[in-house]
Amino acid sequence: VTLAPENRAEITTVGGLDAVTHYKSIEPVVSRLQDAGISVALFLDPDPSQIEAAAKMRVQAVELHTGQYALHKGEEQLRCLAQLATAGKLIVEAGINLHAGHGLNYRNVLPVAQLDSMLELNIGHSIVARAVFVGLRQAVREMKDLLS
Repeated sequence: VTLAPENRAEITTVGGLDAVTHYKSIEPVVSRLQDAGISVALFLDPDPSQIEAAAKMRVQAVELHTGQYALHKGEEQLRCLAQLATAGKLIVEAGINLHAGHGLNYRNVLPVAQLDSMLELNIGHSIVARAVFVGLRQAVREMKDLLS
Protein backbone atom coordinates (compact mmCIF):
# COMPACT_ATOMS: atom_id res chain seq x y z
CA VAL A 1 0.00 0.00 0.00
CA THR A 2 1.24 3.50 -0.75
CA LEU A 3 -0.03 6.21 1.58
CA ALA A 4 -0.46 9.52 -0.24
CA PRO A 5 -2.21 12.79 0.58
CA GLU A 6 -5.57 13.55 -0.94
CA ASN A 7 -7.48 16.79 -1.00
CA ARG A 8 -11.04 16.75 -2.31
CA ALA A 9 -10.37 19.92 -4.29
CA GLU A 10 -7.35 18.44 -6.10
CA ILE A 11 -7.61 17.00 -9.57
CA THR A 12 -4.28 15.28 -8.96
CA THR A 13 -1.92 15.07 -6.00
CA VAL A 14 0.05 18.31 -5.72
CA GLY A 15 2.63 17.19 -3.18
CA GLY A 16 3.85 14.46 -0.94
CA LEU A 17 2.44 13.34 2.36
CA ASP A 18 3.68 15.42 5.30
CA ALA A 19 5.09 12.59 7.42
CA VAL A 20 6.76 15.02 9.82
CA THR A 21 3.70 17.08 10.78
CA HIS A 22 1.35 14.09 10.76
CA TYR A 23 3.76 11.50 12.18
CA LYS A 24 1.52 10.65 15.16
CA SER A 25 -1.42 9.98 12.82
CA ILE A 26 0.49 8.10 10.12
CA GLU A 27 2.75 5.86 12.23
CA PRO A 28 -0.10 3.81 13.80
CA VAL A 29 -1.60 3.23 10.33
CA VAL A 30 1.78 2.07 9.03
CA SER A 31 2.18 -0.28 12.01
CA ARG A 32 -1.31 -1.75 11.58
CA LEU A 33 -0.73 -2.41 7.88
CA GLN A 34 2.67 -3.96 8.53
CA ASP A 35 1.24 -6.11 11.35
CA ALA A 36 -1.25 -7.42 8.77
CA GLY A 37 1.64 -8.39 6.48
CA ILE A 38 1.18 -5.47 4.09
CA SER A 39 4.22 -3.72 2.67
CA VAL A 40 3.95 0.06 3.13
CA ALA A 41 5.30 2.92 1.04
CA LEU A 42 4.94 6.63 1.70
CA PHE A 43 4.54 9.15 -1.14
CA LEU A 44 6.88 11.97 -0.09
CA ASP A 45 8.48 15.13 -1.38
CA PRO A 46 12.28 14.85 -1.73
CA ASP A 47 12.88 16.49 1.65
CA PRO A 48 15.41 14.99 4.10
CA SER A 49 13.13 15.53 7.12
CA GLN A 50 10.33 13.59 5.41
CA ILE A 51 12.69 10.73 4.62
CA GLU A 52 13.90 10.70 8.22
CA ALA A 53 10.30 10.36 9.40
CA ALA A 54 9.72 7.49 6.94
CA ALA A 55 12.85 5.71 8.17
CA LYS A 56 11.68 6.12 11.75
CA MET A 57 8.39 4.42 10.75
CA ARG A 58 10.38 1.59 9.12
CA VAL A 59 8.38 1.69 5.88
CA GLN A 60 9.43 -0.67 3.12
CA ALA A 61 9.49 1.98 0.38
CA VAL A 62 9.35 5.69 -0.30
CA GLU A 63 7.86 6.93 -3.55
CA LEU A 64 9.41 10.30 -4.29
CA HIS A 65 7.01 12.91 -5.64
CA THR A 66 8.46 13.92 -9.01
CA GLY A 67 5.84 16.58 -9.75
CA GLN A 68 8.16 19.59 -9.43
CA TYR A 69 10.75 17.88 -11.63
CA ALA A 70 8.05 17.18 -14.24
CA LEU A 71 6.74 20.76 -14.20
CA HIS A 72 10.07 22.44 -14.90
CA LYS A 73 12.53 22.58 -17.78
CA GLY A 74 16.20 23.43 -18.15
CA GLU A 75 18.23 24.46 -15.11
CA GLU A 76 15.26 24.33 -12.75
CA GLN A 77 14.49 20.77 -13.80
CA LEU A 78 18.13 19.82 -13.22
CA ARG A 79 17.93 21.37 -9.73
CA CYS A 80 14.82 19.27 -9.02
CA LEU A 81 16.58 16.16 -10.34
CA ALA A 82 19.51 16.84 -7.99
CA GLN A 83 17.05 17.05 -5.07
CA LEU A 84 15.56 13.72 -6.13
CA ALA A 85 19.03 12.16 -6.35
CA THR A 86 19.98 13.42 -2.88
CA ALA A 87 16.70 12.18 -1.42
CA GLY A 88 17.10 8.85 -3.21
CA LYS A 89 20.52 8.38 -1.66
CA LEU A 90 19.11 9.06 1.83
CA ILE A 91 16.30 6.58 1.22
CA VAL A 92 18.63 3.82 0.08
CA GLU A 93 21.08 4.52 2.94
CA ALA A 94 18.14 4.07 5.34
CA GLY A 95 17.54 0.60 3.87
CA ILE A 96 14.29 1.65 2.20
CA ASN A 97 13.28 0.79 -1.38
CA LEU A 98 13.32 3.76 -3.76
CA HIS A 99 10.29 4.46 -5.94
CA ALA A 100 9.26 7.61 -7.82
CA GLY A 101 6.29 8.99 -9.68
CA HIS A 102 3.99 11.83 -10.63
CA GLY A 103 4.10 13.64 -13.93
CA LEU A 104 6.61 11.25 -15.45
CA ASN A 105 6.23 10.65 -19.16
CA TYR A 106 8.07 9.43 -22.25
CA ARG A 107 10.11 12.66 -22.46
CA ASN A 108 11.23 13.13 -18.85
CA VAL A 109 11.36 9.68 -17.25
CA LEU A 110 14.86 8.57 -18.19
CA PRO A 111 16.90 10.79 -15.81
CA VAL A 112 14.68 9.71 -12.89
CA ALA A 113 14.87 6.06 -13.94
CA GLN A 114 18.67 6.33 -13.94
CA LEU A 115 18.91 7.46 -10.31
CA ASP A 116 20.99 5.03 -8.26
CA SER A 117 18.94 2.14 -6.84
CA MET A 118 15.64 3.21 -8.45
CA LEU A 119 13.39 0.19 -8.04
CA GLU A 120 9.94 1.27 -9.24
CA LEU A 121 8.45 4.06 -11.34
CA ASN A 122 4.78 5.00 -11.45
CA ILE A 123 3.98 6.29 -14.93
CA GLY A 124 0.39 5.17 -15.45
CA HIS A 125 -1.21 8.38 -16.72
CA SER A 126 1.29 8.91 -19.52
CA ILE A 127 1.09 5.29 -20.67
CA VAL A 128 -2.71 5.27 -20.69
CA ALA A 129 -2.81 8.60 -22.56
CA ARG A 130 -0.41 7.21 -25.18
CA ALA A 131 -2.49 4.03 -25.40
CA VAL A 132 -5.45 6.04 -26.71
CA PHE A 133 -3.47 6.51 -29.91
CA VAL A 134 -1.40 3.32 -30.24
CA GLY A 135 -3.09 0.77 -27.97
CA LEU A 136 -2.03 -0.35 -24.50
CA ARG A 137 0.33 -3.09 -25.68
CA GLN A 138 2.29 -0.67 -27.88
CA ALA A 139 2.29 2.12 -25.27
CA VAL A 140 3.73 -0.21 -22.64
CA ARG A 141 6.24 -1.62 -25.13
CA GLU A 142 7.43 1.91 -26.00
CA MET A 143 7.95 2.77 -22.32
CA LYS A 144 9.74 -0.50 -21.63
CA ASP A 145 11.98 0.04 -24.66
CA LEU A 146 12.76 3.57 -23.52
CA LEU A 147 13.70 2.37 -20.04
CA SER A 148 15.85 -0.47 -21.41
